[in-house]
Amino acid sequence: MPTPTPHDDRVHSEEFLHTLMRRQLKLSIACAASFLLALLGLPLLNYFAPALMATRVFGFTLSWLVLGVLFFPAVWSISWYFIRRSIALEDDEVKSVKR
Repeated sequence: MPTPTPHDDRVHSEEFLHTLMRRQLKLSIACAASFLLALLGLPLLNYFAPALMATRVFGFTLSWLVLGVLFFPAVWSISWYFIRRSIALEDDEVKSVKR
């Protein structure tokens, strides 16, 4: 079994994991807030701006366009951003430890 190099010990240290987890928690909260805004925003817009949401766009009411067409890509975008940013955070932490 190969002997670990000195930076390997730092990569698995409590400080490293704590810092990484804290940064990923902030990312998770931001993505969850974005999702909740999208999820709760549509009913609120329907309640507070019914005339706007009844506007026809491409044969759909704006409400159905957002719910039926735009919501799925929005969730995918939030997921894609979360995954890409989470991987980047891990890579940044590893690079900072290796220096």
